[in-house]
Amino acid sequence: MTHPFLDLAPLSAEHFASIEDRVARLMDTSQDVVIMQGEALLPLEGAIRAAAGPGTVALNVITGPYGQTFGDWLRDCGATVHDLAVPFHTAVTAEQVGQALAEHPEIDFVSLVHAEAATGNTNPVAEIGEVVRAHGALFYLDAVASIAAEPVLPDAWGVDLCVIGAQKAMGGPAGVSAVSVSARAWERMAANPNAPRHSYLSLLDWKQRWVDGGRKALLHAPAQLEMLALEACVERIESEGLPSLMARHASAAAATRAGTIALGGGLEPYVHEAGDAAPVATTLRAPAGTDARELVARALAVDPVLPLVAGGGALAQEMIRVNHYGPQATRGVVQSSLAALGGALAEAGSEVDLEGARKAVAAAWE
Repeated sequence: MTHPFLDLAPLSAEHFASIEDRVARLMDTSQDVVIMQGEALLPLEGAIRAAAGPGTVALNVITGPYGQTFGDWLRDCGATVHDLAVPFHTAVTAEQVGQALAEHPEIDFVSLVHAEAATGNTNPVAEIGEVVRAHGALFYLDAVASIAAEPVLPDAWGVDLCVIGAQKAMGGPAGVSAVSVSARAWERMAANPNAPRHSYLSLLDWKQRWVDGGRKALLHAPAQLEMLALEACVERIESEGLPSLMARHASAAAATRAGTIALGGGLEPYVHEAGDAAPVATTLRAPAGTDARELVARALAVDPVLPLVAGGGALAQEMIRVNHYGPQATRGVVQSSLAALGGALAEAGSEVDLEGARKAVAAAWE
């Protein structure tokens, strides 16, 4: 018997390279782009361990849980780390980054998350990039949640290491990811004696055996189905048009925010300012005295396919996340999500305005 997912011809190096080229065009970058054969945590960790070591002095910006993880990796590499933490309901500013760099002129590495899907905020990378570039530090960016939901421009922003994943706004597979690498980032890695080599984490292995070899021979057997899914995902984005896809995410975020405010019942946007809110997902603060997990469970009992989850870790009781990304970035999904949350609130005894929320969503959708 045959199956469309089985008995496929091996993925050639030429085909693999062509997918990398399409991802590079999506990122509007002339830097080397390497597609790594694992979820985005692979290049996120690999890039830090390749570029950082005992002599590194890093500024690690924390606007959510991933920023905290990056600080842990940097310290594990032996780097001296200065954390810049801001409340999760806001975004960091270029001025705050500039002040931290001025206070510690020895900083030579800056790590930042573009959009924190877990907390629902997004950071002004273009402005921060100007400050980092003027300082001369290497700039590492996690754009896993932001790619395809908002502009991601490594070259224009001076980003040296930019990691993306396809599983969120791109609407693609989770099992492969990509990183764009600047020439000076490659130089930093090559000069780092602690950079992983002959390792699944190693970016230098890809540089030496893949990029420098003209992309003629793959390091190992690729995750074929995931690579084909990534190719199909990029084809779909190219067909819709990246500007249209980003506009759809922006509309979903604006409509979720407006609908939540109109709904009432004590539910409110978690990120205070709309300009700090990420288009990939909207986080909401549960009403006082209400457990967000119970509210989400009631809502999902009505429609289990809605993209609603409670916050993670310490935020589990107070935060609800509406994951309106990829195929879920539609007005219908936003309407249904707020209707289900409104019904759950009403069941718990809160007064809500379902019709007002519906009208607010319709008015906010562009």
